[in-house]
Amino acid sequence: MLTITQTLYDQIVAHSRADHPDEACGVVAGPAGTDRPERFVPMLNAARSPTFYEFDSADLLKLYREMDDRDEEPVIVYHSHTATEAYPSRTDVTYANEPGAHYVLVSTADTDGSGPFQFRSYRIVDGEITEEDVQVVAAY
Repeated sequence: MLTITQTLYDQIVAHSRADHPDEACGVVAGPAGTDRPERFVPMLNAARSPTFYEFDSADLLKLYREMDDRDEEPVIVYHSHTATEAYPSRTDVTYANEPGAHYVLVSTADTDGSGPFQFRSYRIVDGEITEEDVQVVAAY
């Protein structure tokens, strides 16, 4: 299960909506070994595409160095889908290279009639997708 604060949840959704119609992407870092997302790090979608996201390689290198210096790891890797449901595509699965991370997808399209977005979390390990519950809390 992913446990996330309301503030982080709101930041991910706001970033996804702000970048629409392009896909948004980013990371929420947390203390290594805790599985606790804490530091919101919105990233630039270098592809600037409504159907694909790509982290800028220089920005990603900088982020990983920063996380290493702070004894952090990527707890959440997130991106948005602008016209489809919040479910990992084949490309998303191919790029899922953090087996300990929660992969959050936000759909900014109303694909299920339940509103203008979906917020869903997955574990993706060795190509296998497992959806998990999301618990939103006021604070840890």
